[in-house]
Amino acid sequence: MSPAARPTPIPSARRRETSVRILHILDHSLPLHSGYAFRTISLLREQRKLGWETLQVTTPRHREGNGDDVEVDGWMFHRTRMPASPLSRLPVLGYVAEMNATAGRLRELAGRFRPDVLHAHSPVLNVLPALRVGRELGIPVVYEVRALWEDAAVDHGTTRQGSLRYRVSRMLESHALKRAAHVTTICEGLRSEIAARGVPRERITVIPNAVDADAFPFAPAADVALRESLGLAGKTVLGFAGSFYAYEGLDLLIEALAILAPRMPNLRLLLVGGGPQEANLRAMVAERNLASRVVFTGRVPHDRMVSYYSVIDVLAYPRHRMRLTDLVTPLKPLEAMAQGNLFVASDVGGHRELVRDEDTGFLFPAGDAAALARKLEDVLARKADWPAMKRRARTFVETERTWAHSVARYADAYRLRQAAAPTRAPDLTRQES
Repeated sequence: MSPAARPTPIPSARRRETSVRILHILDHSLPLHSGYAFRTISLLREQRKLGWETLQVTTPRHREGNGDDVEVDGWMFHRTRMPASPLSRLPVLGYVAEMNATAGRLRELAGRFRPDVLHAHSPVLNVLPALRVGRELGIPVVYEVRALWEDAAVDHGTTRQGSLRYRVSRMLESHALKRAAHVTTICEGLRSEIAARGVPRERITVIPNAVDADAFPFAPAADVALRESLGLAGKTVLGFAGSFYAYEGLDLLIEALAILAPRMPNLRLLLVGGGPQEANLRAMVAERNLASRVVFTGRVPHDRMVSYYSVIDVLAYPRHRMRLTDLVTPLKPLEAMAQGNLFVASDVGGHRELVRDEDTGFLFPAGDAAALARKLEDVLARKADWPAMKRRARTFVETERTWAHSVARYADAYRLRQAAAPTRAPDLTRQES
């Protein structure tokens, strides 16, 4: 029987006295590979270790598959089907149909699972139906903000800042933040932004991005076979691993390579991943006659990333400065620190929250390709300093940024839920007849 065809088990209504039961509402999940999906699995794994019971449901925003529940690596994800209606494909009405479908699925699962809390993760389209169902059933809602919807839309190029759509998106986000029993978020930058919208700081808990340090062996030997298969034997390798979005600044990295190439003939660039900007990046490489210097790998399975990191001498995270990158901390620099990879990152707010310049990593002025080139050249010339910096970075991860350390903070958010009953809010997910 295929995973999708298996009966969907719901944990028994009987529970341990000390357990808390959490229904997680997600944008998407495994088997899709993304930082969002990997963070989710790490959170779930640590919550289960604490003895908490979890159930996972994705909204219609998870587009893969046909809506059937699926088991992935031992985790059951309950899917939500999008109604087969022409209205669901229209602007605005499509969002309403999506949220109505989510609300219906939540009622069904909550009736069987009996959760203590509805834990809705970004975007805001997930939390609005959760607030509706929480109000109906008397279940408090915790809202986890991984990025603000209006900023994510701007930075992915689907919305202009200041447009009507942007203003409405921001209004809905603020509405949801004020009505959740508790808000969690991934970094201090977002906590400050949420507090500025009128949410009391005592109702905001930071659950920072982290890594499973045991999954990243410190300073492993380079995968010689992989290096040779990529044509990188005997070369000095710069690298990036992640999604190719415009805000990642990979255009700056290619410009920096063009600056360094004439005086560093053995320098190569390894780009691991894929995304919307891949065609533009390939064109940029061709225009600058760098095709022999740049290797595009395509997307790589997460369990193979250790090998790819091992063949990179210096990683680069050259994010452009914008609201999203100033507010949100990324996950990839932590993976680099855990494994002992040196890296250069732009000095946007999200990086400054993670990186101690010249101590656990190196920062350069965002948006300046020449400054990035100078910093990369400087780092490559300071190999004597590498071992001590690698060890400091690993120690930072082990002491401050493990998933066990981060997930333990949920205890405060879930305890506070008991003192904050759901607040009645306008019904934003029901179509008027």
